[in-house]
Amino acid sequence: MAQLQQIPHLSYLLKWVLLALVIGVSVGSASAFFLTSLNWVTNFRESNTWIIALLPLGGLIIGLTYHYYGTSVVKGNNLLLEELHTPTQIIPFKMAPLVIIGTLVTHLLGGSAGREGTAVQMGGAIADRFTHIFKLIETDRKIILIMGISAGFASVFGTPLAGAIFALEVMVLGRMRYKAIAQSFIVAYIADYTCTAWQITHTQYQIPFISAMQPVILLWIVFTGILFGITAFLFSQSMHFFSGLFKHIKYPPLRPVIGGVFIALAVWTLGTTKYIGLGIPTIVEAFSIQQPEYAFLLKLIITAFTLSAGFKGGEVTPLFFIGATLGNALFLFVPLPMALLAGMGFVAVFSGATNTPIACTVMGMELFGYECGLYIGLACFIAYLFSGNKGIYTSQIVGGPKHYFYTWLSKK
Repeated sequence: MAQLQQIPHLSYLLKWVLLALVIGVSVGSASAFFLTSLNWVTNFRESNTWIIALLPLGGLIIGLTYHYYGTSVVKGNNLLLEELHTPTQIIPFKMAPLVIIGTLVTHLLGGSAGREGTAVQMGGAIADRFTHIFKLIETDRKIILIMGISAGFASVFGTPLAGAIFALEVMVLGRMRYKAIAQSFIVAYIADYTCTAWQITHTQYQIPFISAMQPVILLWIVFTGILFGITAFLFSQSMHFFSGLFKHIKYPPLRPVIGGVFIALAVWTLGTTKYIGLGIPTIVEAFSIQQPEYAFLLKLIITAFTLSAGFKGGEVTPLFFIGATLGNALFLFVPLPMALLAGMGFVAVFSGATNTPIACTVMGMELFGYECGLYIGLACFIAYLFSGNKGIYTSQIVGGPKHYFYTWLSKK
């Protein structure tokens, strides 16, 4: 009798292991293709900077494509969150190729954007295909979408633990859906392994020295965490401000055209490509070489402007840039090692902007080493508390206020 009772559990386990294997391999392979292509277009742009003059044309192509063929998927990450909360229809598969092409065009021609949005949307669109193929019920579909987000995030950054937790944590501010925890972790590791098997290497960061924890050091961590949170709030507000500004242009395809003109002019005026694209070389340098004090602010403005205009990509890698260079600037007067400050800012600004402090803490430990977990964790949670009650994802549900101050503020 006991063996018969275990059969449904065994079939349930086999079903999700099979789905995790198929989704993980599919999304991991797609991420490998995307990262290879992204690396190629970035290198081509840096070797042929004249191509940045074509950014308005690229904006027109992206704008027209989404206006006439991609209206159902133009919400991007927010569409995935909406479907998680109130499922209505299968995510159109065209979301994947559209966002990949849009992101590659954006980076080829000089927009400032990331890659997480592309990976997450790609993962969600691919994973949701299996809802239709296997005719899954609504509760299973929510798990499938979480698995797609987990696989995309994990494979594109090489952080399976953080990817799995991010997919669970990002849905509702203050709550986590534990029902999908096993599936999220399994698919994250499969996707990351698959991406690596395609000979994809991820950027390595080093924090060689960590200060001994003392009361005064703790106070400095709190201080920097507050600044990281305020910066995350400023980024989110800049995104909302520029998005509202571009909505005054009634014909959507013109938004990235006009945005492209201003970005191309800004690059020409600055005389450097430091603040466009992913900015990974600058992020790496921020751990050991002093950067301009204003670097984080320039990247913040250009990225918010780029994405609000309608160009494609994501916010996360630019948030890494913003946080790492802000931490680098704080080294001028904060008595903590430069690499540690850069690493704290790297994940803390991301934490505040996305309201995912647990995922960001784990990501910091995966990238920089578990010995700096206490410093990273404190910075992430303080930034989370001081970044406001709304982040970059407008469809993220507020499950509860971060603290009583926000409850009081909302009543005013």
